[in-house]
Amino acid sequence: MDTHVIAAGLPALGWALHGGMLLRRLATARRDPLTGLHTRAGWTTRAEHLMAKHPSALVLLVDLDDFKAINDTHGHAAGDAVLIATARRLTTWCGRHGITARLGGDEFAAIVTDPGRTPGLQALQTALNQSVSHNGCTLPVSASVGHCHRDHLPMPALTDALSAADSSMYAAKGHGRRNTR
Repeated sequence: MDTHVIAAGLPALGWALHGGMLLRRLATARRDPLTGLHTRAGWTTRAEHLMAKHPSALVLLVDLDDFKAINDTHGHAAGDAVLIATARRLTTWCGRHGITARLGGDEFAAIVTDPGRTPGLQALQTALNQSVSHNGCTLPVSASVGHCHRDHLPMPALTDALSAADSSMYAAKGHGRRNTR
């Protein structure tokens, strides 16, 4: 083979490898390393697309109640176990009809394109409120869930849906822990 061809191809190969590494890093940055869920940045773009495409979309916000007490009492590994369990439960509930995210700390979000194909909000609440076993301890888990149906909004924008779901979640917290509104 001609050495000129090889010499010309080496930079292209280097750039291709570099580009592949950058794509993997970007994909990793869009996933929460603990739960494997999308991060806020990775979720928002996809959620906006789904909101625009699915008139019956449902946006959820989930906040773990008294999560700090779990970390303070049982340690951060126990808190991590609760976060992982919450992520798994939310993802299972959404099934193939939604995407989930860990927005940060103990706050999660989801968008479901066809809410009628989920087990329902009460089933989600029940799943999220199940205790978690960690190192021989049973950790109580409680979550408040807020939701907003896209078709209840005057303008079907994700920011408006998240704001409505946030208000709904705090209304649920105001009626006591372990609530959905």
